[in-house]
Amino acid sequence: MISAVMVTPFNLKRDGSSPAVVIPHGGPTGQTTDAFSRTAVALASRGYVVIAPNPRGSTGYGKAFQDANIKDLGGGDLVDEVYAAKFLTATGYVNPRKIGITGGSYGGFMTLMAIGKTPEVWAAAVEEYGIINWFAMLEHEDPLLQQYERGLIGDPVKDRAVYDATSPMTYIKNARAPLLVLQGDNDIRVPKGQAEEVVATLKAAGRTVDAHYYAQEGHGFAKRENQIDSLQRTVDWFDKYLK
Repeated sequence: MISAVMVTPFNLKRDGSSPAVVIPHGGPTGQTTDAFSRTAVALASRGYVVIAPNPRGSTGYGKAFQDANIKDLGGGDLVDEVYAAKFLTATGYVNPRKIGITGGSYGGFMTLMAIGKTPEVWAAAVEEYGIINWFAMLEHEDPLLQQYERGLIGDPVKDRAVYDATSPMTYIKNARAPLLVLQGDNDIRVPKGQAEEVVATLKAAGRTVDAHYYAQEGHGFAKRENQIDSLQRTVDWFDKYLK
């Protein structure tokens, strides 16, 4: 059983026509709670049904549940995100051909894994500062985060196959959904080069992809004007490809 926070537009018609967006949370050791989300509100107020699941690996549901995605990042937890999209369709409100996905950090990683491993589910995507390569992450992280990553994925030598299997770049060429990448220029956790690699790979494969890089921003956008701009770009992208 997977819990989720769902946000719906006012006076929604139950005719299977509405667009929708799945929002995977960061972490992965984190949780979406029933609290204000500017992304969810921005989208729901413009006609999107929004769902933010707490997949395997989330906190708040016991230690076994939190450990359920160890050495399986973008595996079982991605299945849970996909089932969130299926749940939306089953409500009778949502058009299954108009479902998008967006998230930041591990949510960005999940967005990239989703469009690469389950391309048939998603009609558009917006990813923010998402991890594409755990080896590169290990090089740039501080010691505490390195320890955290090793606990999730294993030893980079002994468990190299796990690192490769949990990398979005292994699957990204399969993506079909138009992708918007939003990234800070000064991100030391997920360097800008990772975002540029995603964009270059998809462009070379003839896919629809665009990117915007924010000067003097790191892992997440701190300046209010950039928070507003990234929200507007996200809404505009989904309006273009889901409506």
